[in-house]
Amino acid sequence: MPVRYKTCLLIDDNYIDNFVTRKILESGNFAEKIIVQQSPVDALNAMREGLVKPDVIFLDIRMPAMTGFEFLEEYDKLDLDLENPVKIFMLSSSLDPTDMNNSRNSRHVAQFIHKPLTYEALEELST
Repeated sequence: MPVRYKTCLLIDDNYIDNFVTRKILESGNFAEKIIVQQSPVDALNAMREGLVKPDVIFLDIRMPAMTGFEFLEEYDKLDLDLENPVKIFMLSSSLDPTDMNNSRNSRHVAQFIHKPLTYEALEELST
């Protein structure tokens, strides 16, 4: 399977979830580089400073310092010089219908994916 993306940014405060998701992304040959940030604030700062230039982001919703939706509000304020828009997938264990609706209604979110990420879900992202 060919690599689909150059840089994937995984933003989730849970170490175990990051470990599992990263392994699936790596074995699925999803991106050349996978960067993990446990803090959405750190992820925003890295993007703002040009240290991280993702073309795809997997974003958790429920995090202590900043929720995924708060991240999207701040992401909106970034002045990123991108040739192609970043594809953002909400990757969450939330069963809250409000979270799913907010994901669907966000202009940044391509899709809501339930944790844990599976090979089947990863395959569906390519179609």
